[in-house]
Amino acid sequence: MFKYSNTNKRYYTLDYFYKNKFGGKVFKVSLNAGFTCPNIDGKVGVGGCIYCSNGSGEYAGNKQKDLITQFNDVKEMMLKKWPKAKYIGYFQANTNTYAPIDILKEKYETILKLDDVVGINIATRPDSISVECLDYLEKLSKKTYLTIELGLQTIHENTSKLINRCHDLKCFECMVKNLRKRGINVVVHIINGLPYETKEMMIDTVKYLSNLDIQGIKIHMLSILKGTRLEKLYNETHFKLISREEYIDIVCDQLEYLREDIVINRITGDPKVSNLIEPNWLIKKVTILNDIDKEMKKRDTYQGAKYKKKD
Repeated sequence: MFKYSNTNKRYYTLDYFYKNKFGGKVFKVSLNAGFTCPNIDGKVGVGGCIYCSNGSGEYAGNKQKDLITQFNDVKEMMLKKWPKAKYIGYFQANTNTYAPIDILKEKYETILKLDDVVGINIATRPDSISVECLDYLEKLSKKTYLTIELGLQTIHENTSKLINRCHDLKCFECMVKNLRKRGINVVVHIINGLPYETKEMMIDTVKYLSNLDIQGIKIHMLSILKGTRLEKLYNETHFKLISREEYIDIVCDQLEYLREDIVINRITGDPKVSNLIEPNWLIKKVTILNDIDKEMKKRDTYQGAKYKKKD
């Protein structure tokens, strides 16, 4: 059995981590606090990343509702199955540190005051956390369980330019170091299947992250969604999408190269079916997860089996 598991999983799941840290079931509640993004409003770029249909956070709450209503809508559903659950507020939509400090405080602390909330996760960009914001986040991390989620997607600069990420790898690495100096937890998002990337390139992204002081990772599969610039690029160039079998193989390789103590927050994409163009196999999320488990068992391998610390 894998060191950080009490099931058939051979990698460090978020559910296992939460149960051991908080003593029971914990749910993340996705929220839309009405923020925008510097890659949308023109500060660093326009149009956002080419795969975004309406900013990040496809499953975040309805921004027409206040944060407490958004939160309670989800909590009421979860209570039916898990009456003793605890919650983490997940500020998911767009760039959730891209606002003046007084606004950030009001948004975050509104959720932290709610019953059974044990922490918050904040999705943002490494170029959108000011020194003033870092100071505030450090104080916040001493009061609650705080995690900052950073979108990296890839370490390869040519791909970064193609997807219009609008920040470089050095910016990302500096922010990880700044957050960790202040004791703030970091989760990193990556995307497999970005246009023209090879299996080796995707594995290199994970090898790089394994040697950074990060606490978690989210592994996504590229989704081509209606109305995005990615859809236009796909229709014009017909770049190759990786198959379901290739994805499973790549993820298992990536898990082998990841440090065993990095928590796997996500291991596949979860697009809205109504917006999805390709790949259609992403719809069957549970079977993908099951087949990753089967492949890890077939290989008789575990997360971190091939990890080597960089000198």
